[in-house]
Amino acid sequence: MIPKKLFDLLLYKKSYARFLVDSATLNAPLFLTFCLMKLTIQKLTSLSAQDLIDLAKIWPEQTESDWQASLQNDHALFAAVFNERILGAVKITLDGNQAKLSDLLVREVTRRRGVGLYLMEDLQAQVPQVKSWTMKAEPEPVLDAFMQACGFSLQGNIWKKP
Repeated sequence: MIPKKLFDLLLYKKSYARFLVDSATLNAPLFLTFCLMKLTIQKLTSLSAQDLIDLAKIWPEQTESDWQASLQNDHALFAAVFNERILGAVKITLDGNQAKLSDLLVREVTRRRGVGLYLMEDLQAQVPQVKSWTMKAEPEPVLDAFMQACGFSLQGNIWKKP
């Protein structure tokens, strides 16, 4: 078994596959395998066949043309990727030093494991020229708590982060 303090330290570092490991049932071989598979946040520039399958699981009501449009001009599509599979994604529209987020979603089977928070934190680090972030608010208590945890504040029906 991995000592809890070591496990907590690795969780703090955020670069390991912490969302797949349950500390109550953690065993050393399983843990070491997962440590080698890193969660990364990638700006997608093209979509592979596997990306299309994964995005269909995240956004089943959207089509490939919706996702392709997010790769054009002032738009971008960022994805949380683990073991070459997309677990969550968000679309952004860039306008100088401002960005509008949309369609932020993590696959249901991997929610509540830090994927969304890591996606939001790393996305903002990858686009340092953006000084103001916004996202349209939806009346959803879980999303409200999540956006607050990401440092956003609700102003009218818009989430904002200076």
